[in-house]
Amino acid sequence: MTEQSFYYSKNPNVESDPVTWNFALLGNNLVFTSDNGVFSKHTVDYGSRVLVNNIDYDRIPQGKLLDMGTGYGPIGISIAKAFPDRQIDMVDVNQVALELAKKNAAANRVDNVRVFASNIYESITEKYAAIITNPPVRAGKKVVDEMLSGAVDHLVANGTLTVVLQKKQGAPSAKKLMTQLFGNCEILKRDKGYYILQSIQKL
Repeated sequence: MTEQSFYYSKNPNVESDPVTWNFALLGNNLVFTSDNGVFSKHTVDYGSRVLVNNIDYDRIPQGKLLDMGTGYGPIGISIAKAFPDRQIDMVDVNQVALELAKKNAAANRVDNVRVFASNIYESITEKYAAIITNPPVRAGKKVVDEMLSGAVDHLVANGTLTVVLQKKQGAPSAKKLMTQLFGNCEILKRDKGYYILQSIQKL
């Protein structure tokens, strides 16, 4: 497999073979279309499920949310559907994923989202009440660390950074980095080797 066929590349060089399925998240039955060249083509991956189910949404202050590395959109769309009064930006570097995320938002009648391209925080100009991410661990530790460290400049006061990582894929080191960056990091949930980590922006 070449670098250009990985889900974290800008234009995955793969042959299209879309699949569509239904999946219940946050109390809603959603429909997703996925394809080759994106992460977890055939179902909503377990890490994303644990992530969206273990965030205390009442704890998030007023303001927009950012789904960093949205893929075909299960995290951002499920939150947007469950909380229609929230505005959510969904970003990714992968053009295939972004087109799927737009289609999936439309298919689920979610109009409180904005889907656009950004290489990590490159195209991000706003500050958010929450940044939520299932980072692309296969892209390497440097990319994951940049997703975490960049959040500092893009969160409002008391805004939250919430991340899912497997223990074997760097959750302990991510917790250490988030603690250094924010002065705090809580483990919201441990589930089958997945850690849900959250830091709060204390300004």
